[in-house]
Amino acid sequence: MPDIKKVTASREKNTAYMNQVLPVKDSFDIIQRDIYIGGRAASFYFIDGFTKDETMLKILDSIMKVTENDMPVDATAFSRICVPYVEVDVIGDFDMVLKNILSGVTCLFVEGYEACIAIDCRTYPARSVEEPDKDKSLRGSRDGFVETIVFNTALMRRRIRDPHLIMEMTEVGDSSRTDVAICFIKDRVDAELLDTVRKRISNIHTDALRMNQQSLAECLFKRKWYNPFPKFKFTERPDTAAACLLEGKVVILVDNSPSAMILPTSIFDMIEEANDYYFPTLTNVYLKIARGLITVMTVFLTPVFLLFMQNLNWLPKIFAFVAVKDTVNIPLIFQLLILEIAIDGLRLAALNTPSMLSTPLSVIAGLVMGEFSVKSGWFNAEVMLYMAFVAVANYTQPNFELGYALKFMRLELLILTAIFNWWGFAIGCVIILCSICFNKTLSGRSYLNVKLN
Repeated sequence: MPDIKKVTASREKNTAYMNQVLPVKDSFDIIQRDIYIGGRAASFYFIDGFTKDETMLKILDSIMKVTENDMPVDATAFSRICVPYVEVDVIGDFDMVLKNILSGVTCLFVEGYEACIAIDCRTYPARSVEEPDKDKSLRGSRDGFVETIVFNTALMRRRIRDPHLIMEMTEVGDSSRTDVAICFIKDRVDAELLDTVRKRISNIHTDALRMNQQSLAECLFKRKWYNPFPKFKFTERPDTAAACLLEGKVVILVDNSPSAMILPTSIFDMIEEANDYYFPTLTNVYLKIARGLITVMTVFLTPVFLLFMQNLNWLPKIFAFVAVKDTVNIPLIFQLLILEIAIDGLRLAALNTPSMLSTPLSVIAGLVMGEFSVKSGWFNAEVMLYMAFVAVANYTQPNFELGYALKFMRLELLILTAIFNWWGFAIGCVIILCSICFNKTLSGRSYLNVKLN
């Protein structure tokens, strides 16, 4: 069978080509439905599970009433006169026909029409629009992004009724052909940034976005392995994404991903959360300062404790009570490193534990990691206290990736302090500062200063 690129007027040739390309006989969910419309042979192609049955029944009821004398001269006229539906398109290219069918659109070939009639009456399996578990807010809306890109764009369009709000749709991946939406407000967005985003997305050459948004992020900006600070901000809240659009930023949505990617970003954007938009100014400022101080403490608390324990003569008398009183069976640095890994192990265990067993597991872990581990002599009480603070304080950080970046900086600082004492602590501080200052965003600007038009 010759490879044809354009839809022909022969339904037989069109269906023969479609059946050659699509596994209609092998795959149960790809369906070909042959009927007669106005005395002409016609064929529907659609994916079972993506089509609204009630809508298709109404459309079929209407087009089956078309007589031979009422048949329009071409596919465009047929779509306007005989198809009582809103989202109808006429396609003459087989590549677009295949893309539409595999995306869930119903396509119709009619004998004598040199084009395909695409009826977009698809529906995607989707969960309810509910508040995300990670980005909870004390006040404000209780909806969140889902895995269907059209629903996500609607959630933002509902909040911004501005004709300048543009949502450009493109696709990435030779095999997956994943839908990607670039959202921005035309009269507020940084034109240079928008042009950079468009060019980078159009220049992506990959077989598939296997991990959806994360794969797109890796294709957009190749991060350096030695700098763990995130280049993008992600949110599952449509109100946060809408607020960023109004600030002149670009929001990228990827189909099958329940979050939005926000560009450009900075370290200050990373530590923001939804509650910052809803509280009064004084409360907002206080929460930001408190969150910033706690974030700094999560990085420096245990390294500073280790530094003073290695140099007890530096410890002021007023803080003499923080010194370790009990016998140290295992060096403090190994205690801290073991607890860092143990806390991550407990976090992973909680993530993979059924909800009905999470409470008993937490009680057992608390007893074992707390009282029994100290009594057994593995850990000192002071070390357990400070690591418990660090573990809890990490949850004040709304950005998951930034939390782990700070953890890696803390581990680096601990190891350098243990090996080189105060010289190591000073070198570690310089490395942390350089990692933040020399980290560049997608727009090429500094991580500490993101300027918008």
